Amino acid sequence: MRIIISPAKKMNVDTDSLPQQGLPVFLSKTKILLQELQNKDLPELKKLWKCSDKLAQTSFEQLWKIKLEGVLTPAILAYDGIQYQHMAPAVFNDQELLYIQNHLRILSGFYGVVRPMDGVSPYRLEMQAKLAVQESRDLYDFWGDSIANELFSQTDTIINLASQEYSRCVSRYLKEGIRMITCTFGEEIDEKVIEKGTLCKMARGEMVRFMAENQIEQPEKLREFSRIGYCFSEKYSDSTNYVFLKVK
Repeated sequence: MRIIISPAKKMNVDTDSLPQQGLPVFLSKTKILLQELQNKDLPELKKLWKCSDKLAQTSFEQLWKIKLEGVLTPAILAYDGIQYQHMAPAVFNDQELLYIQNHLRILSGFYGVVRPMDGVSPYRLEMQAKLAVQESRDLYDFWGDSIANELFSQTDTIINLASQEYSRCVSRYLKEGIRMITCTFGEEIDEKVIEKGTLCKMARGEMVRFMAENQIEQPEKLREFSRIGYCFSEKYSDSTNYVFLKVK
């Protein structure tokens, strides 16, 4: 079983709290992306990143400081979005850290797929960015089925806690014998399940923590999740979509 999650835009540098264990598997492809980004000027990158002048300048300077090898921040500490704050990896015990290293995978537009303890550097590159690389028209084309095949070589069961922007790198390449279960966190409004961005991110982080704390190995055990007001809904769930509703 592999759990997939999205990265976060905000990133930290922390080379002291946890030991780095290896590097991302697709580092050779990351080097190609880095070179492509470094060949662009600030206005081009600002358009690509779709961000403010201040963020573009900071990210541009960061681009020339990136180290892809050496002493780096373990990915699970590098990303600092809402999902990661609710996962709270800094307070995992050794058993929980081992669990996420074995089961959790972070999808990335820059690195492809990352294990929690892989060393990474701060970067800015979302998967949906319109970056043409070599013969590829965008990052989805550039990564192709490589991310999915890397995951499928490790397991036949994917627990999807990633946003659609990232999960499509896997879902579009599903093949016979591979099961992908998407976890949906929402509210029931007029007989429909409505998701709210911030709450979804919080719940995804809480789900990873729940799985690590309970050493979950069977997907069906996810139905026992009951945190920050969410509970499993038999009504809206099926074999490929586990729906958790906010209790009013």
